[in-house]
Amino acid sequence: MKKVILAAAVSAVFAVPAVAAENADVVVVGAGGAGLSAAVTAHDLGKKVIVLEKMAFVGGNTNRAAGGLNAAETKPQEKAGIKDSIETHFNDTMKGGKYLNNPDLVHVLTDNAKYSVDFINSLKEGDLTDVGMLAGATNKRAHRPVGGGFVGANVVKALATAAKDKGIDVRTNAKVEKLIVKNGKVVGIQYKGKNGVKTINAKAVVIAAGGFGANQDLLTKINPKLKGFGTTNHPGATGDGITLGEKAGADTVDMSQIQTHPTVVPNNGEMITEAVRGNGAILVNQDGKRFINELQTRDVVSAAELKQP
Repeated sequence: MKKVILAAAVSAVFAVPAVAAENADVVVVGAGGAGLSAAVTAHDLGKKVIVLEKMAFVGGNTNRAAGGLNAAETKPQEKAGIKDSIETHFNDTMKGGKYLNNPDLVHVLTDNAKYSVDFINSLKEGDLTDVGMLAGATNKRAHRPVGGGFVGANVVKALATAAKDKGIDVRTNAKVEKLIVKNGKVVGIQYKGKNGVKTINAKAVVIAAGGFGANQDLLTKINPKLKGFGTTNHPGATGDGITLGEKAGADTVDMSQIQTHPTVVPNNGEMITEAVRGNGAILVNQDGKRFINELQTRDVVSAAELKQP
């Protein structure tokens, strides 16, 4: 009888060196218009900046912005002879928000919007020099490229070019999964990239990850009436930044204030900018009847559409 010898399998174990955390002055989560603006500004202030974008491309929802950037008392308005005021912009914005808006935050927006126009126009590819009319505005204040081109495409191109020219570290396919909090302060992030999970220590973290229009589950949880509604948001707008903040102890506000847009191409989410209506287009129902003042606010026009046959 042959003797059977069973040999124990031996596994070689190798020590894997820990990947050292990186360091930055500022980490920006999201590479849309807000995130890239923050990154360029922080860089110009002498800070080391790293931008993390979960999608394979930059721009986020800003890529889909169509009509224009609203601002009052701007240089392009003055050049075109348009009479407008920051106070009127403030009042229009409060009215459009049914006066549920936080007035202090609306002032931050309307008092400083003209500087946003200056900022984009100061960039090599920036062009917000044409001014048109949008719904809900008393005066022409929608700033866009010459010829009425989509504002978002120009803003993203200008910011992306500036970030590249300035050597800012922008990483795509990099999803931030956790905010690192010590003693009640955010001191860094963990993100998952092409080569696994990594950590970046930072003196400041800017969350500019956008909204949640592409997250149907969250939308309908907050407002069941939106079940089945499409979105003009890009596919990555799933509320990741909101979740990150909540897990780190942040509060949320006005989550139920979800806006519907009255003019889109059904089934593909392509927005038909309200600048089309601002330039004279009208809305008719299936009977060929005009049923609303097209320059009413988005919620009013949307509600009127939903009542049509």
